[in-house]
Amino acid sequence: MLLETGPIEKLFSSLEQKHENARNNLGRPLTVVEKNLYSHMIDCDFSKLERGTSDIVLQPDRVAMQDATAQMAILQFMSAKIPEVAVPTTVHCDHLIQAYIGADKDLVAAEDLNREVYDFLRSASMKYSMGFWKPGSGIIHQVVYENYAVPGTMMIGTDSHTPNAGGLGVVAIG
Repeated sequence: MLLETGPIEKLFSSLEQKHENARNNLGRPLTVVEKNLYSHMIDCDFSKLERGTSDIVLQPDRVAMQDATAQMAILQFMSAKIPEVAVPTTVHCDHLIQAYIGADKDLVAAEDLNREVYDFLRSASMKYSMGFWKPGSGIIHQVVYENYAVPGTMMIGTDSHTPNAGGLGVVAIG
């Protein structure tokens, strides 16, 4: 799967304007983290923003889910009756593969044992316009780090290692 550059190009083209707007409203320079957060805020009233106490609503650039938790997340998404995901989303089949004998045999065993889950995730991914990383494609946090972690972006994930992408300047919550 190749990097989807459209959303990133769209984000970068609007960053300068969003940063300038935040600087003007706050009347001071911004840290790199503030630039990233403010550029992802929705409906921000800077006059009511109080550092450390205000709640903010953020719009991520990407969602990444691993196979063990994606099932419930997708079922909840389906119950909302939304026709497709609002931001680029990927499903990564790695957590249901258990290491016992060796990579090749363990992958075959996982594909056999979890066939119904993988079929569901694959078909739901196709139906709702999500990317699908089949079993054996790699570990989610490394795939995300190598393919989707772009400085200045924001992502949420269902894997506890999602914050690794923060090392590349991503606000990565997971």
